[in-house]
Amino acid sequence: MNLLIDIGNSRLKWGLHEHNKIIPKSPIVYSKHLKEQLLSLWTGIEQPQNIAISCVNALDWLAIVQQVALQLWSSSTKITKIKSLAEGYGVISAYQHPEKLGVDRWLALLALHKHYPFSTCVVDCGTAVTIDFLNKQGQHLGGLIAPGLTLMKKSLAEETQDLEFCEPEFSLGLADNTEAAIYSGTLFSTIGLIEHVMFNNPGFQLILTGGDAEIIAKKLSLECIVQLDLVLLGLAVTIISSEQ
Repeated sequence: MNLLIDIGNSRLKWGLHEHNKIIPKSPIVYSKHLKEQLLSLWTGIEQPQNIAISCVNALDWLAIVQQVALQLWSSSTKITKIKSLAEGYGVISAYQHPEKLGVDRWLALLALHKHYPFSTCVVDCGTAVTIDFLNKQGQHLGGLIAPGLTLMKKSLAEETQDLEFCEPEFSLGLADNTEAAIYSGTLFSTIGLIEHVMFNNPGFQLILTGGDAEIIAKKLSLECIVQLDLVLLGLAVTIISSEQ
């Protein structure tokens, strides 16, 4: 059994990998109690052979994850922090400096190449919205980055007088109050970006992942696949390859 951990900007996602299957577990929102939460969740699981970790930049949370793993399983479990590569697992990065491609984006590309062996566009709808294109040969064609829905709302609240940050959903369209106007404006911004990019790059299957993927998928005029565990699937690719 292997333990897969995705340390994102807002949440920690994790799952178990066994017999070529992934069992995703409930994501954890970061708090000062993260160590206690992980100890409670992981004490009852079988000792993993490997722990594969994706960490974008939350190094404090990474340190806690490593502390818990060592406390539970000492040094007998192999812990690997995955890094973005110029080429690997059948995928070639488009980045001039491949190590600067976010590891979550790299792992999503690995998962696409293995599980969706055709030309794809993956949109990660998280703290940031990232868009990456991958052809069926495994060549990454490049990507885009924009603020995510919550980041746009918070930016408006922080930088604009008399606008407050709020989370409720509203009907999408012209609004008669500020909160609904922000909701529709930010959502239309993301929808418009995705649909514009897809219109200008025909022939790619659209795949959404990330915390806001299901919200955005319902509003798109395009067909798409929602795969919330794409980074975990990419982590599994790296483990399977290392075991072969």
